[in-house]
Amino acid sequence: MERELREGAPKRAKRVIIFAVLMLLVGVLAVASGPRGTALFTDAHKLWRKVLFPLLRMTLLVSVGLFVGQLIEASGWTEKLARLVSPLMRYAHLTDASGAVFTTGFASSIAAQSMLMNYHREGSLTLRELVLTNLTMALPIYFVHFPTTLFIVVPLAGAAGLVYMALTLFAALLRTFGVLTASRLLLPCCKVEDAAHKAQKRPMKEILLETWDKFLERISGMLVYIVPVYLGVTLAAQVGLFGWLRNSLSGTVAGSFLPVESMGVVMVGVAAEFTSGFAAAGALLEQGAITIPQTVVALILGNVLAAPLRAVRHQLPYYLGIYTPRLGVLLIVLSQSLRVVSLIVVVAAYVLLFGI
Repeated sequence: MERELREGAPKRAKRVIIFAVLMLLVGVLAVASGPRGTALFTDAHKLWRKVLFPLLRMTLLVSVGLFVGQLIEASGWTEKLARLVSPLMRYAHLTDASGAVFTTGFASSIAAQSMLMNYHREGSLTLRELVLTNLTMALPIYFVHFPTTLFIVVPLAGAAGLVYMALTLFAALLRTFGVLTASRLLLPCCKVEDAAHKAQKRPMKEILLETWDKFLERISGMLVYIVPVYLGVTLAAQVGLFGWLRNSLSGTVAGSFLPVESMGVVMVGVAAEFTSGFAAAGALLEQGAITIPQTVVALILGNVLAAPLRAVRHQLPYYLGIYTPRLGVLLIVLSQSLRVVSLIVVVAAYVLLFGI
């Protein structure tokens, strides 16, 4: 125990230094941004509503996901989970550890991401396998949000909403199976026996103690990045950086292939909250101002343009906490690039088949 404490001291000291430097940087940026920036931290109501409550909620979600992921690993459930998608993993030359991560992704993206990084740290997955496994999770992540999205989009945008959901589902399938095929080409064939952790029957007390110790170690390291990055992103939003970027993006879209009304849907989808674009689309459809194909293309175009900003605001803080900063940024860039490419391919095929 004393040896573990001595070995862990340099790591804890490094985390404290990194956290202090990042928080100092956030403070400097807040002061440099003027009254709008400092108001975020000096106004008690704004501090709670925009900073503390969302940060506590994110920390809770990440903590639960991390604990569940590590509990699944420690209890030996990964072998059972991996069997569900074993044929896909065999096709892609991925191990059962990847299969367990993929299956867990249908329940919790954060738990799956935490498991993925743990497997890499333990040596069960190479860096290449980690990246490929992460990119295959487009389909599980899509299905996590599918029910909620479906019951928001269809009432607002009607038939255009149904087509939009079908196309985005097809794009997620395209990404996942495209990555699985690429994985088959890039990775050597692996043996089933070497792929996963074998399930072991152990006392639940031992499993929980092991999980708790690992959880405390990982969550402390994650919060070093999650807290300051979240504060920095929130500060950027407070001073209007994201609003400026949204307006810049929406202003760059040419209206030569879409009517002015459709461009309004694009701009609302980029500049406002997620559901606003669908509400605008539904209103224009009711008035007969735009057709269903025009609406679908406009909705997907708005989705594509808004995706990078949403990724920075919602994914970046916990990705930098779960993975190393360099790896977290790489995974976000790769996944968002694949997402954009797949959506463009799908909507281009739709336009060729049905016109606009």
